[in-house]
Amino acid sequence: MRKQLLYISVTTLLLLSLSLTAKQIAFTFDDAPRQANGYFDGPTRAKTLIKELQDHGIKQAAFFATTSHLNEEGKTRLKAYANAGHIIANHTHTHPDINKTTLVAYLEEITTAHNQIKDYPNFKPWFRFPYLREGDTQQKRDGVRAYLAKNGYHNAYITLNNYDWYIENLLQDALKSGKEIDFEKLKEFYIDVIIQGAQYYDELAVKYLGHSPKHVILLHEMDITAMFVGDLADAFRQKGWQVISPEKAYQDPIASYQTERVMKYNPGRIGEIAKDKGQTKRLWHNTLDETYLKARFDKEVVKK
Repeated sequence: MRKQLLYISVTTLLLLSLSLTAKQIAFTFDDAPRQANGYFDGPTRAKTLIKELQDHGIKQAAFFATTSHLNEEGKTRLKAYANAGHIIANHTHTHPDINKTTLVAYLEEITTAHNQIKDYPNFKPWFRFPYLREGDTQQKRDGVRAYLAKNGYHNAYITLNNYDWYIENLLQDALKSGKEIDFEKLKEFYIDVIIQGAQYYDELAVKYLGHSPKHVILLHEMDITAMFVGDLADAFRQKGWQVISPEKAYQDPIASYQTERVMKYNPGRIGEIAKDKGQTKRLWHNTLDETYLKARFDKEVVKK
């Protein structure tokens, strides 16, 4: 009996240890419903993406809506994501750069988007800053923070940054110019660069926090996402990550973190923390470099 109890205790401790050390990741998609007139049309992209999420155990993701995209097809696409159980949240009306507009105009963008999506199923008052930029002046930064707090909104920060949107641009431009694409190599390239970046930011988090937080990855509602996000989730799991919901991810203590710095260009929550701790270089990983990505795409993905 004692041996059995000891075995149970050791097993329980091991499981607890694994749960405490496992890296966790939530999937989020910006710019929904993004322009779709390339490899997929809008309805095909939505159908493919919803199936990928379902088939690969991503039970809940978050779609941040840019509401100027909500024509009739766009509304149908966004509702399809909501009806599949995914969260709908705010990404402004026209995706402005806060560094290039006034505070008043920027707040109107948030309000306009809110009014267009607040009645969608699974709407959450979460706000994702376009370009991740939170203001190039203290007045803008604090003005948006005050607006969000007053209106019950939360800053839907990210911890894992990447340039998936640039890979998408490379693909669509190659297809338009008649180049032949090796889609298996494209998948491998896409997964490799995103996981490289994620591992870097997780190591940065461990360096400055002492542990791996609940991560939020920034992706976009695009064709390559619809094609490969399931394979990406599987690749993360193979490396010891757990897929969690955005709701769970935003319960992490770093959700309440606010830098006092004014950052014209924001590297994401982990980058903010690292900079506040004194790191001045490599706040953006080398996989967030367009020259690097294009060279690899041309070499690995485009058939000669």
